[in-house]
Amino acid sequence: MDHIIRGVIHMGILKISDQLHDDIRSSSKAMSRSINAQAEFWIRLGKLCETNPSLSYNEILQRYLLTEDLASAQTA
Repeated sequence: MDHIIRGVIHMGILKISDQLHDDIRSSSKAMSRSINAQAEFWIRLGKLCETNPSLSYNEILQRYLLTEDLASAQTA
């Protein structure tokens, strides 16, 4: 999460392996996302998978995308 103090955004830094960074970079190009957006997408999905073990990946992905579509519609 970004932390905003007096108009300045402070972002956390994650240390990840070079291989994972390369995987994120490759997927970000294929999915037309920034590297940060791709990493955030994977982190959010991973969190949802861990907190909803009874749901399949496809069910979680569908719910996530629906939520994102609704959020985008509200900000448009």
